[in-house]
Amino acid sequence: MPRKLLLAVLLLSLIIEVGLSLGIFFAKDLVSKQFGVVLTPDTDFLSYIVGWLCCFLSLILCLAIYELWHHDRHYIMLCYLLGYFWMAIGIAIYVGYQRTDNLFIDTLKGLVIVGLTRWASQRIPPVAEIG
Repeated sequence: MPRKLLLAVLLLSLIIEVGLSLGIFFAKDLVSKQFGVVLTPDTDFLSYIVGWLCCFLSLILCLAIYELWHHDRHYIMLCYLLGYFWMAIGIAIYVGYQRTDNLFIDTLKGLVIVGLTRWASQRIPPVAEIG
């Protein structure tokens, strides 16, 4: 059960990240308006960098989903990394810009991923000791 829930949350996060990446690369004006940013040459460059960051997160999500699907233990590290990253982003945006929507969406997503990872990883038998 926790594995399936974690897989569902990771897939939903992947859809969001890929959608955001595509939006940043192919619909900059629309995405800029959604985030309240005026598109200038500087913000255009910054959005390009953020788009590649979202692509990188998508690749990490794909790897975590692949490893979770194939019962590889490395998904635990990737899920903790993603979860704590999203919690930090949500809190930092709230502290810096008082955006409660990011606080709830990103921080909650991070908390859910960390909690489900913890729950799912408790069900994995320990690695046999050598010797």
